[in-house]
Amino acid sequence: MQDDNISKIDINDQKIIDNKELSLLEALIPVVILMSLLAYNIFFVEGQEWFGTYTNHIILLIGGLVAAGVGLFNKVSVTLMLKEIWENLKSVFVPIMILFLVGALAGTWLVSGIIPAMVYYGLQVLNPAIFLPASVIIAAIISIATGSSWTTSATVGIALIGIGSALGIAPGMIAGAVISGAYFGDKMSPLSDTTNLAPAMAGTDLFTHIRYMTFTTVPTLIVTLIVFSILSTTIDTSGTTDISGLLASIKNTFNITPLLFIVPGVVIGLILLKTKPLIALFTGIILAAVFAFIFQPNILDSLADSKISAIITSILTDTNIATDNQKLNKLFSSGGMNGMLWTIFLICCAMVFGGIMDAIGALSRITKELLKIATSVFGLFTSTVISCLGLNAIASDQYLAIVIPGKMFKKAYKDRGLAPENLSRTLEDSGTVTSVLIPWNTCGAYQSGVLGVSVADYFVYAIFNWLSPITTLLFAAFSIKIRQIISK
Repeated sequence: MQDDNISKIDINDQKIIDNKELSLLEALIPVVILMSLLAYNIFFVEGQEWFGTYTNHIILLIGGLVAAGVGLFNKVSVTLMLKEIWENLKSVFVPIMILFLVGALAGTWLVSGIIPAMVYYGLQVLNPAIFLPASVIIAAIISIATGSSWTTSATVGIALIGIGSALGIAPGMIAGAVISGAYFGDKMSPLSDTTNLAPAMAGTDLFTHIRYMTFTTVPTLIVTLIVFSILSTTIDTSGTTDISGLLASIKNTFNITPLLFIVPGVVIGLILLKTKPLIALFTGIILAAVFAFIFQPNILDSLADSKISAIITSILTDTNIATDNQKLNKLFSSGGMNGMLWTIFLICCAMVFGGIMDAIGALSRITKELLKIATSVFGLFTSTVISCLGLNAIASDQYLAIVIPGKMFKKAYKDRGLAPENLSRTLEDSGTVTSVLIPWNTCGAYQSGVLGVSVADYFVYAIFNWLSPITTLLFAAFSIKIRQIISK
């Protein structure tokens, strides 16, 4: 889901560490402390700045230290814990590189006029009355084609945030629409790594899995589109009355031409051709730099003493382009690679916590306990959903939220005569799509960093993502499309 080719997953390498000496109470101690500190910070600390800007990072590390203490008490070696931390950090090396490149991409696409051009033409094409549902559909199409919610957000997602913000639509709403569409497309695309991983863990084939997912996924998308259509009729799009002024401000500041769309077209084309994301994004940065020299020399001159210095600054750090419209001034700013550091540090801290929890056997212990309460078919589905949601929060990684429940629950589904596609669908409905709802999960941190909208702001509007596990439980409760194993 993160991106095609980001993480080549060898299922045989996915090891679940078991620790028979660890009790459930001990396994839950780090989780309870982590959640308590996070809850205290959210509900009782004004401004959510308990430890400053890096509050969530520090809380994750505190949780990791508590987990390490539990591990040492149960004779888990420091070497094993460090090994698992290292393995976790290695698994996010490429995503971190992509985050740096996305920051550089945003900076160069700004100074080259690509993002302003997207906003300029988008304001004229996307009517506010259909903007939110249209954003869902656009993101879904791109994500199905690329197999990547990450790529979708880094390209059309950024553009849609810019267009919608200029129209006066709340960024949280726009981000929720983009993420809803992106994760629908990613989930249904045969090019997505998680869409391949889930059936492999459950023991079914890819296209059976995709066909079976349509029963829960399509109705969830339809409900999502209906809700966004209703929202579109209630929001106050204050920017609509000033579109002509916005267009004039953009045109007066930048050299706007359709030729600027060559760059995003090349990037999307490379991704469709299955070029590695690092190469595709790097190509987009280089081309944008060239286009900046050609189309926006005045912008570059206004930002630094030399055009090359302006390009380098846009790649590495803050860039702010002033227009005669205050709303656009906020929109036409970028943090470059530096703007991604908060997100990258959060991912690293999450990997430390998840690595230690895995090393001490806590993840396995908690999942096994959930399996014990699955005394009915509905209970089995519920336990799977809870397990996936919990692992997204505890392990901070969507792959573990698929792999561990997949391995743990596979036999239970078979013993109850349930076809494996029931499990694979539930893993996707509750593991894949909810990862973006956890601020410290790699997916939540990435989407928040790229779109520039906090998880708290887009959570309620990521309708497809939080509705998906509810839909799968409703289907289980009423025995709708619960396929049985056919005896031969």
